[in-house]
Amino acid sequence: MAFLSVEDAAHLLRMEYVEMPGLALTAWQAQRLCNLSCEVCDGALRTLLDAGFLRQTTDRRYMRPGSSPSVSAASSNT
Repeated sequence: MAFLSVEDAAHLLRMEYVEMPGLALTAWQAQRLCNLSCEVCDGALRTLLDAGFLRQTTDRRYMRPGSSPSVSAASSNT
């Protein structure tokens, strides 16, 4: 498990979303993708939501405002 600050984790997640347009992740998927603790991941996602960088969909996925989910992320059941 990586020991990153919430700010560093938010930066890492931001880079992933910029690199992969249409990325739509649940909190658990974001945590696994970046190898973060639950607490750090939740704080990073909240930081990105508060900054308007991410939005949360009705199915609790986090994605960039104005983007549509990619096929693989949209069809995932995890």
